[in-house]
Amino acid sequence: MQVSSVNNVKIYILSHGKSLPEWLSDQKKRDLQKKDVDIQRRIELIQDFEMPTVCSSIRVSRDGQFILAAGTYKPRVRCYDTYQLSLKFERCLDSEVVAFDILSDDYSKLVFLHIDRYVEFHSQHGHYYKTRIPKFGRDFSYHYPSCDLYFVGASSEIFRLNLEQGRFLNSLHTDAAEMNVCDINPVHHLFAAGTLEGRVDCWDPRVRGRVGVLDCALSSITDGTEVEGLPSISALKFNGSLGMAVGTSTGQILVYDLRSSRPLLVKDHYYGLPIKSLHFHDPLDLVLSADSKIIKMWHRDNGRVFSSIEPQADINDVCLYPGSGMLFTANEAPKMNTFYIPALGPAPRWCSFLDNLTEELEENPESTIYDDYKFVTRKDLENLGVTHLIGSPLLRAYMHGFFMDIRLYHKVKTMANPFAYEEYRKDRIRQKIEESRAQRVQLKKLPKVNKELAMKLMEESELPNKKRKKKGNAVENVLMDNRFKVMFENPDYQVDERSEEFRLLNPIVSKVGEKRRKKLSQLVQQEEQEGEEEEVEGHGSSEEEESSDDDDKSWVEEVREQRRLLWMEKRERSFNQRTERRQQDRDTSLQSSDPVRNLQQEHQNQPRFYQIKAGEEFRSFSDVSHKKKMQKTSLEERLQREERSGMLNLSDTAVGSKQLTFTLKKICQLAEHYSHVYLVYTFSSFRPMNPIVVFTRTSTRSL
Repeated sequence: MQVSSVNNVKIYILSHGKSLPEWLSDQKKRDLQKKDVDIQRRIELIQDFEMPTVCSSIRVSRDGQFILAAGTYKPRVRCYDTYQLSLKFERCLDSEVVAFDILSDDYSKLVFLHIDRYVEFHSQHGHYYKTRIPKFGRDFSYHYPSCDLYFVGASSEIFRLNLEQGRFLNSLHTDAAEMNVCDINPVHHLFAAGTLEGRVDCWDPRVRGRVGVLDCALSSITDGTEVEGLPSISALKFNGSLGMAVGTSTGQILVYDLRSSRPLLVKDHYYGLPIKSLHFHDPLDLVLSADSKIIKMWHRDNGRVFSSIEPQADINDVCLYPGSGMLFTANEAPKMNTFYIPALGPAPRWCSFLDNLTEELEENPESTIYDDYKFVTRKDLENLGVTHLIGSPLLRAYMHGFFMDIRLYHKVKTMANPFAYEEYRKDRIRQKIEESRAQRVQLKKLPKVNKELAMKLMEESELPNKKRKKKGNAVENVLMDNRFKVMFENPDYQVDERSEEFRLLNPIVSKVGEKRRKKLSQLVQQEEQEGEEEEVEGHGSSEEEESSDDDDKSWVEEVREQRRLLWMEKRERSFNQRTERRQQDRDTSLQSSDPVRNLQQEHQNQPRFYQIKAGEEFRSFSDVSHKKKMQKTSLEERLQREERSGMLNLSDTAVGSKQLTFTLKKICQLAEHYSHVYLVYTFSSFRPMNPIVVFTRTSTRSL
């Protein structure tokens, strides 16, 4: 037996545990029960309550004594006697059962609808009669006053078979293409059929005419539901004279009052699977709806969830034992599940001992298997030095580790670390000291990486609200945001202020930054001192704001200085690289050449001394000073000097323009071929023209 709690509602799974194969002998079964602990702890409420392969549907007789289940493989039906808690009989069938019903109070009259269109009748002794319907059937209902069986299926007709006369009656014609389910109200015998188009057709058996149509497809689409296709009717159940619940193929349940065409409540399973079973629990006003994954119990008035059950195998059918808190499920598995929920009602009379058993379990809750065990990994075993226990009964493997008895764990830990109590005592003292210090003024705790950036963000977050709005609200969230946590923990994200990119983007080192660095060094020193208990008062930011004007004035000079330093550093690096490259080339050439040549090159590389004549050492300085004076003079003075020297000639032309003629010194190859270059400026009253340079050829020698 397994106990689970969903929404504080205890659910006892009575069918939990291993099942023994049928082909085992009784002696082997007894031997397994003695050896296997799981088999010993299981509660077998009804003996052999299972199918060979799959169970498709399950029913309880009206007197509550017999439970019948149909399944495969081979197709069969089994009847269990609750008074004897064992299997009463088993009958094999020719084909699989789509649906079956119990017509009598006990098992003496049974009707089976097969997958091959056959309808088979069984009596108490066995097979009684077999007939066939025109179309494939999906569901049927029995009308007790007229002894009529109504069959619905892959047809627009509803077939009627009268059991008193033993013949088919006139069919009921509908507008639907196909019909999936049907049901008859037990009070006023209204017949309802769910169609493939999402409608419910209601018929009065007395007049054999349709009295109403409910369009459930449109009503199932609400704000809280998710519908991906056209919902068809997959389940139908009446409750009393006016209540009805409809289940759709898209996973919605609609609760109706027959006096209204609008649903009172729409409940969504949110699985998108067809609803397979619907039941009403009148004492608590609950609705039990089931699809292939889950059984949900919810209140009929407001849809609030009461509890839920999720079996391990897919669900085919659900049967609620009348007047109790027990329900059975037919699953896609050999074992049929049995659930007992004390909150729904008491246990049935034939298993009343379950009430005493559950009461004892609630009064004395047993600890689970994990309460007395400690989960340890392989690394923990290595630290404790007990890796040799792997594979022994003292360690039980589970997932990526092992379960160890908690008493053994404490003993091994004490032996591995005898000073554990002293460490625990020191930790407790440290915690007490930290709790007392928490009431004092706290210092700013800076991260290990990018301390200056973190300090800048802290200062910006402490600004007044007006100034903070200008900079943005995201400043104070950077330090607290998990997305930027790595920037202050990983050393790879450290900002290098000496890099070229940082110096180009941030060339200004203002007084605020210098003060921040000083303050940062003070905070670092305070963090390094252990046991410091002095209170630190915060400094205002007025001085930093006053000094911002001076930074704005001098930012141009700082940018120029920063660029000049970068240029000097680049030049020095390139010079060093060239010298290293030359030295490497020289070394390689010396190693490859002969010794005599090496001696000659060494002799040539030796320094030579020359004698400087008087007056020559000042020639270069005089040229430099002359060039500087010429640069400072105006254009007019330069032209006058050139005219005096005879190198420049200025004259007027006939059109009123000015013509300039100057002579170049013969110091380049171009001067050997061109003796005069005329620079002509044309002046107009409208716009100035570009200068025209004219070369005159004086030599016939080609270049």
